[in-house]
Amino acid sequence: MRFVELALFLAPFVLFAAWRMTSRVSELSPRMLGVSAAVLVLLLGALLWLHREGALPSGTAYVPSTLEDGRVVPGHGIPR
Repeated sequence: MRFVELALFLAPFVLFAAWRMTSRVSELSPRMLGVSAAVLVLLLGALLWLHREGALPSGTAYVPSTLEDGRVVPGHGIPR
């Protein structure tokens, strides 16, 4: 999971560097700079939200989902 997060974080930087290397224009347009900054802010916000949303409190162990009496009991955390 950390590799996916790292790849998503680094993707805009890699794409920007590739664009700069292949571009014939010598200076960066203000519009492209604004779009790049907006994408980075959105990406950072999404990463922070996903980190908070999926994290269990410290000192808890994850119990995977189980099937009990024909119904699915969702995964949850229990104190260690």
